[in-house]
Amino acid sequence: MPEAAQRKPPIGVFDSGVGGLSILKALQAELPHENFIYVADSGFAPYGERDQGFVLARARVITRQLLRQPELAIQALVVACNTATAAAIHLLRQDHPELPIIGVEPALRPAIALSRTGRIGVMATRGTLNSQKFKTLQAGLAEQAQFICQPCDGLADAIERHDTEQMTALCVQYTQAIGRLGTGPGEVDTLVLGCTHYPFASQQLQALVGPGVRLVDNGAPVARQTRRMLSSLAPESAPGECLLFSTGDPAILQNAAKRWLGLDVPVGAAPCGSGALWERRPRRD
Repeated sequence: MPEAAQRKPPIGVFDSGVGGLSILKALQAELPHENFIYVADSGFAPYGERDQGFVLARARVITRQLLRQPELAIQALVVACNTATAAAIHLLRQDHPELPIIGVEPALRPAIALSRTGRIGVMATRGTLNSQKFKTLQAGLAEQAQFICQPCDGLADAIERHDTEQMTALCVQYTQAIGRLGTGPGEVDTLVLGCTHYPFASQQLQALVGPGVRLVDNGAPVARQTRRMLSSLAPESAPGECLLFSTGDPAILQNAAKRWLGLDVPVGAAPCGSGALWERRPRRD
């Protein structure tokens, strides 16, 4: 980052892989003069098929290291993963009460505002759907709409690998499992994309469900909430910059950022060893 940008601490953003780029895209649109650090924890993905203890441990490692590294020290953190938010955000906030931490959750409330039939499909990982956070959210809105929740095993991974054939096949399977989609009585007219990876399959999904069904994700609301939580904003001068890191194959993140964000920057491979930014291999004890 240039010398002027170094005086403004970046906003940290992390996900289990490339899915959080959908949140980063919304953040850059809302806060174009801020600097960002994006971490894809691809070496430990997918979070949605891991247990909560594992996800919490990874979230803590990433957060601590972003705060410890002087050259990366962040002013705020966006947990750009529904599964990690459900498993870890309350404890991350306890660990770091001085740090603004913004999470994501499936956009059930915006979907209610859009739906006319009152039947809403929710596509998400099992980790998100099984979490107490999601169950509480759904229960609090149960009188306002009927939610048809569909776990989407393998879809985030197919998007991560940009396997378009597998993405399309899984989108077909899971939209069919939700039931009748459309704008008629008793049909599902709104589909919540409850994983930050899924907006990158929106083209396939929209083609399957038809133009009358609304797809809803949480990028824009998260970006607005991040703006509200920042104590100060960068001067409206030069555009902000973004650093990318991955605990897995850097090429996957680099290609995804270029494909979906038009962001053509090198990706730092998270180093290994004592004092490293991120440990590459999970502990077995």
